[in-house]
Amino acid sequence: MIDFQNASLFKLRKDSRPKLDHIAPLLIPGEEVLGSYTTVRDYVVFTNKRVIAVNVQGMTGKKKDYTSMPYSKIIVYSIETSGVLDMDSELELYFSGVGKVTFEFMGSSDIVAIGQAISTYVLDK
Repeated sequence: MIDFQNASLFKLRKDSRPKLDHIAPLLIPGEEVLGSYTTVRDYVVFTNKRVIAVNVQGMTGKKKDYTSMPYSKIIVYSIETSGVLDMDSELELYFSGVGKVTFEFMGSSDIVAIGQAISTYVLDK
């Protein structure tokens, strides 16, 4: 499981080949994937309802830990867009009962669209 107590930082890049077949069984009717971002082995999928973090484990990578973070538990969030010299963008989510989770995106990512999806869900409660 992801270590939320230590405010884990994920350096993510846009996934060129999303592993959506792995998370498809976890999605509910009407849930849509907005984007998939990866690290070396682990990856994070943003949907219109939640963030799903996948921690790939073991030598073969067959074992996976799926952590679902629903937008309904977000109490505050922050978006930092990329600039001219600083090409990274950052998303900080504060979950009720969990604390802060930070995602850093390297290169091009549609962080504004992710923020809009979070806003839509959080503000339409």
